[in-house]
Amino acid sequence: MNHATPPSEAAPSNALARLIGVRPGEGPALAWSWAYIFSILAAYYVLRPIRDQMGVAGGIENLPWLFTATLVGMLALNLPFAWLVKRMPRARFVPLTYRFFGANILLFALALYLAPPDWDVWIGRVFFVWLSIFNLFVVSIFWATIVDVFSTSQGKRLFGFIAAGATLGAIAGSATTALLAKTVPTWGLMLGAVALLECAVFSMRGLARLSERLRQAPSGGPEQGTGQVIGGSVLAGVTRTFASPYLLNISLFLLLFSVTSTYLYFQQAAIAKASFPDRAAQTAFFAGVDLAVNVLTLGVQFFLTGRIVRRIGVGLTLAILPALSILGFGLLALAPSIAAIVGFQVLRRAGNFAISRPIREVLFTVVPREDRYKAKSFIDTVVYRLGDQAGAWSYAGLGALGFGAAAASVVAVPLSAAWLVNSLWLGRAQERRHRAARAAEAPGYADGI
Repeated sequence: MNHATPPSEAAPSNALARLIGVRPGEGPALAWSWAYIFSILAAYYVLRPIRDQMGVAGGIENLPWLFTATLVGMLALNLPFAWLVKRMPRARFVPLTYRFFGANILLFALALYLAPPDWDVWIGRVFFVWLSIFNLFVVSIFWATIVDVFSTSQGKRLFGFIAAGATLGAIAGSATTALLAKTVPTWGLMLGAVALLECAVFSMRGLARLSERLRQAPSGGPEQGTGQVIGGSVLAGVTRTFASPYLLNISLFLLLFSVTSTYLYFQQAAIAKASFPDRAAQTAFFAGVDLAVNVLTLGVQFFLTGRIVRRIGVGLTLAILPALSILGFGLLALAPSIAAIVGFQVLRRAGNFAISRPIREVLFTVVPREDRYKAKSFIDTVVYRLGDQAGAWSYAGLGALGFGAAAASVVAVPLSAAWLVNSLWLGRAQERRHRAARAAEAPGYADGI
């Protein structure tokens, strides 16, 4: 007997299927994933130019101390988050985490509205640290959820397309701030970010309703435990990371990316302070750079990311960004200029968002479920900010020794070369784990629909 195909299981449009290889049953999950990450990134990019302007206003010489405070904050928040993961199912700990951050934003908005002007610098410093914690936590939780829902094969096809939802959110957020920064008070922009976080919670719940049906194990049943409490140890994120060569190498990948990104960020911050003495103009400049990055990123995500990883594999795809960094820092070491720094920043950040970040998440599809939340959170937050620390203080140390930005670029070249080798190793290790999981028909490592 023939049965009508339910709307949720209908075949995707031919255009979408050709563009990214989406298969029947995956469309609704993609739509919820898009809405989820769009809301998060729109909220963050409404706030990011405000953070950058506040960091500049507080003094570039103080940025290393702000990065240190951020690392301490990351360490402080990882344990309570791990406790939530241990005690609650995903449907509870994810909304609680987002609403905690939303309440924080409301407190900042209230402080800016009520505090006297001479408090702005200190509020700005606290906000700089807080947002640097916020963005890594909320995005890491999103990708942990996505990795928990989609399989390795689905990730190679779909993660780049899902990341395009992040880019659209980033474009919307940065464009909003660029247009309104000179007319809408900062606290007003913050209220909009709170509303967007609530939209993210709603979208996450829509995705959760589809997750059991989306990922099916080889036996035909749903992946075991996706709706259950993960359990385990509160310290598992740390202990399991250091016990696994695979997770340690993912940590090294992120550490090297973070160090080199910090070098470039400091150079951009110095340029902004020298070129735009007006605070509103600085905010608009940072938002404009963000907008350029995200427009470029969107085109790559729509048309290239999935095709690249299917053509050359995970390892070579991950190696694209460190290869670009070798060339970019080499150019800055030889001929530094404002145009070169901004151009390299745009290309590098677009390469990260469009290619490196979504494919890096594929690495976590071949680890146990506990590691997807606990170890991944530790790596995405603490390890990332540890890289910030290494970058910030080594950059400051070079300055204290009388070396300029060109010296930082020289140091970044061999770091990027080591990062490239690490990328190739990770690609091979991920493929070995994927083949082993498929051979064993392990629940949670299915090829997808």
